[in-house]
Amino acid sequence: MNIRTVIAGLCVFATASAGAADFIEQPQLTLDGARHVARVATDYAREHQAPGAAIAVVDATGNLVYLERLDGTFPAAPTIAIGKARTAASFRKPTRVLEDIVNKGRFAMLDLSAVTAFTPLQGGVPIERGDRIVGAIGVSGAASAQQDDEIASAAAAAFALARAEQADTVIHLPRQQVEAAFRHDANLISSENFRVNASRRDGPGDAEVHLDDTDIFYVLDGSATFVTGGELVAPRPIATGELRGSAIRGGESIRLARGDVITIPRGVPHWFSQVRAPFTYYVVKSRARS
Repeated sequence: MNIRTVIAGLCVFATASAGAADFIEQPQLTLDGARHVARVATDYAREHQAPGAAIAVVDATGNLVYLERLDGTFPAAPTIAIGKARTAASFRKPTRVLEDIVNKGRFAMLDLSAVTAFTPLQGGVPIERGDRIVGAIGVSGAASAQQDDEIASAAAAAFALARAEQADTVIHLPRQQVEAAFRHDANLISSENFRVNASRRDGPGDAEVHLDDTDIFYVLDGSATFVTGGELVAPRPIATGELRGSAIRGGESIRLARGDVITIPRGVPHWFSQVRAPFTYYVVKSRARS
């Protein structure tokens, strides 16, 4: 065996070893994925009366992929949101954990801001695909720090569940998670084609029209007067394909109670004009395909 054969053999061995152990394939957050996360966060913020918020989505290395600023937020909110997202991505944990550590007296951690992205304010949450962190979302400018964190957490959780759904994975939500969602009127599952909400109403709200979604309600508890049809009073757009109004002019009133199911096709105005609280119900939103 000559020296060239030995060298060639060693090169093949080294290449095979490197391929097997020296690096791993890392899933990457795409622009479409980042937009999906931001859209869920935006919808959640508007549905929960956040006065305004900046939403930043970064990849696993902390590079900014997408930024959205809702009307009404303060000027510094986008910068803070980016900092929260980068901190969550860099430290691989929600920023609420880091804020808690600092608040408990470990002030030396604040020195990290001189050498790396470090914004230890709640509202930054890692985005996961399976067991890998592919990025993070940061939210700033909502009604409170807790609401910043709530919006970011809801969007990150929805992304993880949607990716599982697209991978033909069965989604199981334990009872405790579902019960907690009903206490806060929260999204359970969100994908490109449908959403499942654990919804709660303690009083009447705005009239609504969804131009892209068909709603299916299943009432769990309470009762309500529900108006469908007619036309919105003082309509205003709140998002693409979403209109709100102060009431409905005309329409048909229906009494909803425990066990009832009702479907509202896309484009049909609907309104909870009276509610006997607590009124809880599942909402399945089926998105129309273009």
